[in-house]
Amino acid sequence: MNWLSRVLICSFVAVGAGCASHSTTPAQATETTTQQTKATATTPLLLISIDAYRADYLDRGLSPTLQALAASGVRASMQPSFPSLTFPNHYTMVTGLVPDHHGIVNNTMFDPELGKFTLSDRKAVGNEFWWDQATPIWETADAHGIRTATMFWPGSEAPIQGHHPDYWKPFDAKVTADQRVDQVLAWLDLPADQRPGFVTLYFNAVDTAGHEHGPDSPQVNQAIQDTDEAMTRLVEGLKQRGLYDHMNIIVVADHGMASAPADNNILMDKLISMKDVDTVTLGVLAGFNPRRKHDFNAIEEQLEQPQQHMHCWDKTRVPRRLNYGSNARVPQLVCLADVGWRITTTEALAKRKNPAHVGEHGYDNADPTMQAIFVAHGPAFQNGARFHSFSNVDVYPLMAQLLRIPPRFNDGSLEDVQGMFKPTAQPAAQ
Repeated sequence: MNWLSRVLICSFVAVGAGCASHSTTPAQATETTTQQTKATATTPLLLISIDAYRADYLDRGLSPTLQALAASGVRASMQPSFPSLTFPNHYTMVTGLVPDHHGIVNNTMFDPELGKFTLSDRKAVGNEFWWDQATPIWETADAHGIRTATMFWPGSEAPIQGHHPDYWKPFDAKVTADQRVDQVLAWLDLPADQRPGFVTLYFNAVDTAGHEHGPDSPQVNQAIQDTDEAMTRLVEGLKQRGLYDHMNIIVVADHGMASAPADNNILMDKLISMKDVDTVTLGVLAGFNPRRKHDFNAIEEQLEQPQQHMHCWDKTRVPRRLNYGSNARVPQLVCLADVGWRITTTEALAKRKNPAHVGEHGYDNADPTMQAIFVAHGPAFQNGARFHSFSNVDVYPLMAQLLRIPPRFNDGSLEDVQGMFKPTAQPAAQ
């Protein structure tokens, strides 16, 4: 039986008991699983991230392909984890842990042993020790006989706990959306014993346009359209391969986007002496650590008083609903800007070489502008369902059930999202 025929049969039990091609003894079955069934034992799963695709962008009518997926599948608004930033939330969705638990607590971090982490530091991004407080789903899937492939997903460049996905690419912004799609299709064209059963795909144009021009700009609308054209290329490619109706597709975003006028800056050096603190990061969410022989308690006491356009907390006093502050990488003092504002210094503004962003994210994850898109389509999902809002930690147990693999410990809840499944395709209990 060829791979597609097997998928056609298995799709009717998409997330239930596995399919066997013939009768085997237990020992033969184990050998078959080890040698032959990577990517064939489950209905394939494709996870797509459109960075900063805010939940209400779909209502602009600029994404006909994504709208069609939603119309024949499930659509919801999804709340990001705090902080509503790119790397923390991408890692949350593939681990099921909030950033405070998986260790990627910001796009910029400091660790006493590892030093500084920034998105532009390729060595840090590829250092497994930044990521190994959690186990991403591609590692668990691979351990259970499912080949995996990631197209630019944060974390996949590092050999986490000694393992990469079977196929992965280092991030390169010059790789076009169409080229990313073509790579995914090429992976799906591999011979059956090499073909991935779990694949991720990442698009960033909507986020870039949102930062540079604001969420209500013509440039964001154009980026939405361009990304949807890449989605059209993907869907057509899947249909040509007979896969579109026989694989599960989940489309997510890591966060939304808010307007933040260039002049909406909170200058920390007007409030405290910057020589009295070690600055970990500035931006929507700023972080500061104590400097030796300086009175950090006095600084905290001052900044934790009501401030214009921001709130500051010692990490032990961050509001509980944000689930933030226990990880050693969270700075001792964190300051969160109100929506539409950012935290910086006079010196940082003077050193800035590029135009100021007029769109930002990282704000309170409950704010409407931070809500992310969620669309799911495939044999496991209901048809035309508008689902209630849920937390993005639930994406992980949802995917684990679709792949029929045991989830690692996580902060998510399958019960919150299992209503998305067709009644005839309810997942078997793990």
